[in-house]
Amino acid sequence: MANAIEIKGLTKHYKGFCLDHVDITVPEGCIMGFVGANGAGKTTTIKSMLGLVHPDEGQIRVFGKDYAKEGPKIRKDIGVVFDECCFPPGLTATEVSGFMKHVCGRWDEGRYKRLLGRFAIPTDKKIKDFSRGMKMKLSMAAALTTSPRLLILDEATSGVDPVVRDEILDLLLEFIQREDHTVFISSHITSDLEKAADYVSFINNGRIVLSGEKDMIMETYGVAHCDEDLMKKIPEKYVAGVRRNHFGTDALIRSRAAFSRQFPEVPVDRASIEEILLFEVRGEKI
Repeated sequence: MANAIEIKGLTKHYKGFCLDHVDITVPEGCIMGFVGANGAGKTTTIKSMLGLVHPDEGQIRVFGKDYAKEGPKIRKDIGVVFDECCFPPGLTATEVSGFMKHVCGRWDEGRYKRLLGRFAIPTDKKIKDFSRGMKMKLSMAAALTTSPRLLILDEATSGVDPVVRDEILDLLLEFIQREDHTVFISSHITSDLEKAADYVSFINNGRIVLSGEKDMIMETYGVAHCDEDLMKKIPEKYVAGVRRNHFGTDALIRSRAAFSRQFPEVPVDRASIEEILLFEVRGEKI
C-alpha cells in the first residue's frame, strides 16, 4: 500500500512553542484522526502540509512527491475544510459556484449542485445567515467538487450538532471507498474519530506521543483502577501515565492483556481515544 502523506522531522519554531520533529505516515485509502489539545500543534502541522507555514526543518511528501518542490501540482488533488467557512459572507451558495469556476480548474458544477441538494443547502440564502453546521456542509461540498484525492479537515466538525457531524462522517466514509482517496482530520470530538478513523496520531506540546492503527491502540491500551499501594507494585514498563483523584488512582496501561495476566486482581477498562488524550495531556509520568 502506498502512502498518501509522509511527514518526517517536521519542525517549526515560534516564540513560546516548537513543533518538534513531527513524524506522521498516512497510508492511502484510510482516515487518519489527528488528536491534541488546543495549542498542541495540530493547525501548524496542517498549515505546513498545505504550504501556508514554512517549516524550519523536515520533509513533507504527499502522493510520493516532495511538497516543497511540487506544491502547486499537489494542491490540485487536495480538498481542504478549515474550522471557519472561507467564503465571503455576502455570497449565496450559487454565487460561490460562479466564483469558484474561475479560480479552480476542476470545478464540477453538476457535482456541486448534487451535493447542495444532498445537504439541503439553500442556494439563494446569504452565507452570513447560515448556521455553523450549514457553513461546514457548504465547505465540504465545495472541497469535494474539485474531485480531490486527499481531504484535509481542521476541526471541521467542532461546534456543529450531532446530526450534521454524522452527515459529514458518512460522506467521509463514502469518500474513502476509492482506494486512492485519503482523509486527514483533526478534531476535538474523539467519539467521531472512534467511529470513522482507521489510524490515530496524538500530538502534545508539539510532539507526536502516539501514532498507529486506531483499533490496535484501543485494544492495546487500558485504564487500570487501583490504590497507591498497588500502584507502587506495577512495573514502569506498563504505565504510560497516572491520574490521581479523591477516589483513587488511575493508570494508563500499555499492553493491557499482558498486564491483566500479571495483575488479574486489578480491573482494567479498554481505553478510549479521549482517555488516552487526557492521560497524555494531564496525566503524571513515572
